[in-house]
Amino acid sequence: MKETSARLLRLLALLQIRREWSGQDLADRLGITTRTVRRDIDKLRALDYPVHAAKGIDGGYWLGAGAELPPLLLDDDEAVAIAIALRTATGSGVAGQGETALRALVKLEQVLPDRLRNRLDALQIATVQTPGSGPTVEPAVLTAIAAACRDHQRLRFEYAGSDTTRLVEPHHVVTWGRRWYLVAWDVDRDDWRTFRVDRMRPKVPTGPRFIPHELPGDPAAFVARGIAQRWPYQVTIRLHTPADSDAAHATAAYGRLEPIDNHHCLLHIGSEDPRSLAFLLGALTIDFDVINAPELARELLTTAQRFHRAIAPTNV
Repeated sequence: MKETSARLLRLLALLQIRREWSGQDLADRLGITTRTVRRDIDKLRALDYPVHAAKGIDGGYWLGAGAELPPLLLDDDEAVAIAIALRTATGSGVAGQGETALRALVKLEQVLPDRLRNRLDALQIATVQTPGSGPTVEPAVLTAIAAACRDHQRLRFEYAGSDTTRLVEPHHVVTWGRRWYLVAWDVDRDDWRTFRVDRMRPKVPTGPRFIPHELPGDPAAFVARGIAQRWPYQVTIRLHTPADSDAAHATAAYGRLEPIDNHHCLLHIGSEDPRSLAFLLGALTIDFDVINAPELARELLTTAQRFHRAIAPTNV
């Protein structure tokens, strides 16, 4: 049975590296008869691998696309190349891809043999670069935290600016702007907390498993609300759209929405300074009003005048 299983894996690997094989070529490569090849092909099909065949003198076997993604076999070089690509993608600015790449990287690194993990470390990919100029996160830290979230294992870590060791039940890793954040249930404080991953130094091994608490809302929205409350410059903007509209939801990543009526809502938002906030508001596709924020109003006016000069008749 063990020999048959190993042969099936070798057959699958061959089908993945070439567009099409003849039955005789596969038999020669595997050291078996063409009849055994046919039986092994049937076994792969029974495992939901879409192996197609064509009869005749020019016929052969090939692996097609199926409705579901089947397990793939990778050689050493392919596995290392994919791990490098995933490490790079975790720091990409493509919306939604950083977290997806991180989940895939956790799965891959879990099964990498030591010889391949050493090869990967030898390439000296020391940090995951976040978009723009901001803090960097060590890949080992990021994957360790993501793995604890996935496996529902308690996590102990030292946190920059704190003299105590934090104990949490990690829930979700979120990328927001230029930084990575961990949403977790703080065991000692008996409440939800958000932590910047670049400030964390996890202690290994991780703790025992836990039954997750139910997070109130979406993890990304939870992080956004927490960040919005910490910015030094805080304002309220009236949006000309209801709080349940798609346009309003698109702003939820920057602050907290508050319904007003069927045509308006409030966006409580923060930033480093009025100039940064003016830049952010300039990207909105809906009308808005500034409420009791003269510094922001002046910055918006300055920006608008600069834009107006850019399209002056002499420049058209």
